[in-house]
Amino acid sequence: MVTLPSFRMPQLSSGLLASGAFVAAAGVAVLIAWGAAVLVEGISARAVKTRLLTEGITFAQVEADGLQIHLLGTAPNEAARYRVVNLVGGLIDSARIRDRMDVTPVKAVEAPRFSVEMLRNDDGIQLIGLLPEGDTAKGVTDAAQALSPAIPLSDMIETADYPAPKGWDAALAFGMEALKLLPRSKISVAADQVAITAIAGSDTEKRTLETQLDAAKPEGLQVKIDISAPRPVLTPFTLRFVKDADGARFDACSADTEAARTKILMAAGVAGAIGRTACTVGLGVPTPRWADAVTAGIDAVAQLQSATLTFSDADVTLLAGADVSQSDFDRVVGDLEAALPDVFSVKAELEKKPEGGVAGPAEFTATLAAKTHRVELRGRLTDEMLRKAVDSFARAEFGSGNIYLATRMDPELPDGWPVRVLAGLQALAELDNGSLVVRADTVQIKGVTGSQSAKVRISQILSEKLGQGQTFKVDVRYDKELDPLAGVPTPQECARDVNDVLARQKITFTPGSAEIDSKAGAVMTALADVLKDCPGVKMEVAGHTDSQGSEEGNRALSQARAESVILALQGRQVDVSGLLAKGYGEAVPLGENETDAGRESNRRIEFTLIGADRPVSADEAKAAEVAGASDAGAGVDFSNDTSPSLAPKEKTRKPKRRPEKND
Repeated sequence: MVTLPSFRMPQLSSGLLASGAFVAAAGVAVLIAWGAAVLVEGISARAVKTRLLTEGITFAQVEADGLQIHLLGTAPNEAARYRVVNLVGGLIDSARIRDRMDVTPVKAVEAPRFSVEMLRNDDGIQLIGLLPEGDTAKGVTDAAQALSPAIPLSDMIETADYPAPKGWDAALAFGMEALKLLPRSKISVAADQVAITAIAGSDTEKRTLETQLDAAKPEGLQVKIDISAPRPVLTPFTLRFVKDADGARFDACSADTEAARTKILMAAGVAGAIGRTACTVGLGVPTPRWADAVTAGIDAVAQLQSATLTFSDADVTLLAGADVSQSDFDRVVGDLEAALPDVFSVKAELEKKPEGGVAGPAEFTATLAAKTHRVELRGRLTDEMLRKAVDSFARAEFGSGNIYLATRMDPELPDGWPVRVLAGLQALAELDNGSLVVRADTVQIKGVTGSQSAKVRISQILSEKLGQGQTFKVDVRYDKELDPLAGVPTPQECARDVNDVLARQKITFTPGSAEIDSKAGAVMTALADVLKDCPGVKMEVAGHTDSQGSEEGNRALSQARAESVILALQGRQVDVSGLLAKGYGEAVPLGENETDAGRESNRRIEFTLIGADRPVSADEAKAAEVAGASDAGAGVDFSNDTSPSLAPKEKTRKPKRRPEKND
């Protein structure tokens, strides 16, 4: 039996075992510490985020790194940043907070809005506003003071040391020019807009001022102009309606309201008057029933072969021609007296048929030459005193170097001759050229004028100076070439003419596109011809479509078509600075979109005055033309005028004297 040798395992030392236990314990401790740190980190981050969101703070971001809390993001200002840090410091130890937030940079201080308001009236000028510092403010105040040197300037201008914005100098210069032109005005000036509110003395002055301001307006500057003209005071309140071989017409027309004006013009149209008539709406009417009286008088004239009807306040004169029979005359006069309100007094005469072999009547004549305005005065005057009076009056009216006086004395002239001569010369001064004939039975004015109101004014002068029942004849022709305002149509006239063109032919487009159809070339040319006479008129060019397609697509298409129209007009040398394109799409239909005809009517281009309540349609324009409407006194309704009447209260054959005017 073989005995193997035995081997003995060596024993581990106690020191080695102790060392291994220590290392294991340390590892466990590290793991525990790391887990605790992670736990604290998550709890802290969640608590901070919750608190910030509760306070409505969303710009701050929270990141945890061990026991440290990092704050990130961009605060709107320093105060907001400090608030976040303080809130977080109330939750955790401030030593653990790391503030890495940015702050929005402070913007540069913006320049103030420069503006000035200028008020001017009979009491002087006031300036209120903020201007750039420098010579501009002094220049404005000096220029304003020069306009009213006798009254101290009310200067409430402030200045700021900032550069003037773009467009400021041009706007301010235009505002100062407007202040110079308008003695009763309020002008508000800013760099991008000038607003003007003013009062003119008459409708003619209003149109002149609007033309001057439009010419002075800087290019690109938005300008709002509102100039009103008060109703003129008509003294006497005059109307003259004539019917003779040349037809029926007005020599003068006055009305107290727009409604009365329309009623009078309609009666004249029924009586045979044609064409446009200037019928002034003014103050001074003798009775609120003026329109009733005038229409009754016009109806009377319409029943006679020839007649002249004159209203001068409450005095009515009806002169029937020699071709009217006595029976017709008596019938018409009786009906007229019964129809007139009681305040009116009637004087009616039937012209006698001329007898042969009678010597020519005594007369005084005056001839006013065209261009030179030389006046030749010939015929008979009563005495040397009247001769000197006529010479002085003529020199005052026509110029001292333009008078040629060749008259003779005749003391046997009829009563009232001096009044007739001087009234005739005053009436002749309203013409550019013409003639005056004064006889015992009539005063005749004939000539040419560049003023549409000259005939009215002449009738007023002769009616007032000669008195009731006196015969006069006015044969005055208006010449557009002599009228400085004839080439300046009003915005309403421009809109009417544009809509007349569109009523005859529509602007059509290639289906589904903004390209103008070649067949619409004629209508575009006609529109251009109208708008060339209306430079700068403020109008909206509106595009409309039918309902086929999407709503947004139709709106975009209508906008593009409106812009194409403006571009086409610009290509025809039209000033389009006042035209504004706007697409309405399918929103404003004229017809039913369920039918072809309705869709066709909905596809259209419309022109509308900017600021007007609605466009002037072709039908309205045609109605206004037939009625003979004019611009005189338009746009103002005085139907609620409660001023006292100056007319007599009783009907008399002889009119009562008109009350004296108070100073």
